[in-house]
Amino acid sequence: MENYKLVLPEHLNHYGFLFGGHLLKWIDEVGYIAVTLDYPGRNFVTVAMDKVEFRKSVRNGTILAFVTEQKHKGNTAVEYSVKAYTEKIENGIREMAFSTNITFVAVDSEGHKQPI
Repeated sequence: MENYKLVLPEHLNHYGFLFGGHLLKWIDEVGYIAVTLDYPGRNFVTVAMDKVEFRKSVRNGTILAFVTEQKHKGNTAVEYSVKAYTEKIENGIREMAFSTNITFVAVDSEGHKQPI
């Protein structure tokens, strides 16, 4: 699954670079969209991101492309790989800016784990 985000001035720190917290929020969001579409009718919560390492700085006006792929499904949890790429408008070249694995757990209405 692919999603896109345009980096705007309100996403930047005082040095003009993307705040890492915004990127983590978007990673969580695109992962949640993927798991929700893959398992309709189930409720999921985020329980883990395995590694947080920013590989490339991101500036205002950058288009970020998020590529989400399911890696592993267990009884109550599912793990996705999420990669964020910068995409240059002038030539379409992509460069990896961030990647992580994110794990979601299926829960019932009271927040207890349940089978997927």
